[in-house]
Amino acid sequence: MSINEIQDLSNAEKILLVEQIWDSIDKDDIHLSESQKKELDRRLEQHAKGETKFSSWDEVKNRLYNRG
Repeated sequence: MSINEIQDLSNAEKILLVEQIWDSIDKDDIHLSESQKKELDRRLEQHAKGETKFSSWDEVKNRLYNRG
């Protein structure tokens, strides 16, 4: 499938294609570096302590659009 064919797909068809691609990835073949593992552990610990601040999607979009 070419990029032009993908661009011609509806949004629903694109989402289905992405899901199919995601499902085809061999999860056992994904490896994290030690620094990535440490960062994930740090974030999990921070969350467990209640120190994590969450943002709604609208808040995230507003922050991104207001950068400049």
